Amino acid sequence: MCRTSIYEARNNFSALVKMAEEGEVVELTRYDKPVAVIISYGEYENKQETKPSLLDKLDALKKQFSDVVDDLGFDITPSRECPDYSKDPWA
Repeated sequence: MCRTSIYEARNNFSALVKMAEEGEVVELTRYDKPVAVIISYGEYENKQETKPSLLDKLDALKKQFSDVVDDLGFDITPSRECPDYSKDPWA
């Protein structure tokens, strides 16, 4: 893994991208604290494919417990609506 400051990365960006393309992880720091990482696009795609979304997990649970849910009559479909925070809950 290569570790460099954002300031140095600005001056050597092309070289850092080339390192990432070759498979090396490049860590960018600000005041010696890690703030970002440069990785190859292939590695990024692999990470995206292996990460199930919350909706995927919910669908799996829905399939697993479909007979129970159907018997009880509950709808566990996620809502796309946002709560209305303009209304006073105590009114």
